[in-house]
Amino acid sequence: MPYIAPTSRKELDFLIDQLAERLVNEAKGCGYDGAFAGLLNYACTRLTLKVVRQQFGQMRYWLIAIISGTFKNLADEFYRRLGVPYENKQIARSGDVDLYKEYLEEIEKM
Repeated sequence: MPYIAPTSRKELDFLIDQLAERLVNEAKGCGYDGAFAGLLNYACTRLTLKVVRQQFGQMRYWLIAIISGTFKNLADEFYRRLGVPYENKQIARSGDVDLYKEYLEEIEKM
């Protein structure tokens, strides 16, 4: 969870909501459901690079490490918070891969 002050959230949320609406509208014009992914990737990439340029100027290794870590944490938290519950629901609905159970039982015996 990104821990920022509620006042910062309110100010940023307004701008983020506008950008989200634009991305959705642009994606709808592309004619396929997955179009949003490229647009979202572009927006996040350009926003990140713009912040680095404005705040630090030059790209440095430590910035690459921080930014990579931030995106990794974002992806991990997104998957933990939404992916895992979704996957668990689908497993309950459709059944699991049988070999997972075998491996989990072996791990429990360790």
